[in-house]
Amino acid sequence: MRWWCSAQTVAWDWTWRPYIGVWILLALMAATYLWLSRAGAADLDSDAAGADLSSDNRRGWLFWLGLFLLWVALDWPLGALGGGYLASAHMLQFLLVGLVAPLLLELGLPASFFDRLARRPIALRVVRFLTHPLMALAIFNTVLVITHHPRVVDAWMSTQLGSFGIDALWFLAGAIFWWPVVCPVPARARFPDLARMGYLFGNTIIAGFLALILVFADLPVYGIYELAPPTGWLTSREDQQIAGMLMKVGGALILWTVMSVIFFRWYRRENPEGEVATAGPPPSHVEARS
Repeated sequence: MRWWCSAQTVAWDWTWRPYIGVWILLALMAATYLWLSRAGAADLDSDAAGADLSSDNRRGWLFWLGLFLLWVALDWPLGALGGGYLASAHMLQFLLVGLVAPLLLELGLPASFFDRLARRPIALRVVRFLTHPLMALAIFNTVLVITHHPRVVDAWMSTQLGSFGIDALWFLAGAIFWWPVVCPVPARARFPDLARMGYLFGNTIIAGFLALILVFADLPVYGIYELAPPTGWLTSREDQQIAGMLMKVGGALILWTVMSVIFFRWYRRENPEGEVATAGPPPSHVEARS
């Protein structure tokens, strides 16, 4: 029985294979979310429940989308391809597991979750320390470098436990990375929108450097993908170049999209007079001309 996707020595085919560990993990996450949602609704009075219902419904769609993308990344066929056949599939997994899914899952957390967290001083203190912007940036980029080092990839991806460890590190680091950007607790008065944009931009530097190594390396960097049973689609060097482009372009697209959303929200808050001027009476110089 295969619990997690890892490198295999058999030729690739499209025969479906179950990965029980992936299903168990996703089922536990879904059950935890449903419990948090129901427990939060039970804590609210009828008026507050009615006011928060539509907001939590919107969050719910984001959470389930994030869970779906996590399943796509970890289960067959993408999980199996990334586990030991294609570096490009492995990189797509990283983007989904380390960046996209944690962002959507945190955006989808119910408001009651953050209320409960704010009432637990010890847990709040731990979260505040781990998700301080400088700490979060250091943790994410340390995990990024370690889990893309050739020795780590070649050694860990050869076993189910090691492959699970890489995926777990990606997800946890991604959750810590996005927390100070999208989560309201703990409040960070010294981390306004412009600082958040700078924080996200700073994360593109190390990832861009690693991507360039993959794109311009003369020889394959990862032995596990160079020596993998061929799929018949790409050479090992072409596969590695696509992996580097995915890290560079895909990662930048995700971060710049979030930066753009933050920027336009900040701009609308800082320039409300544009809407007022449109709705108000005509300027005095227009009246004078008439």
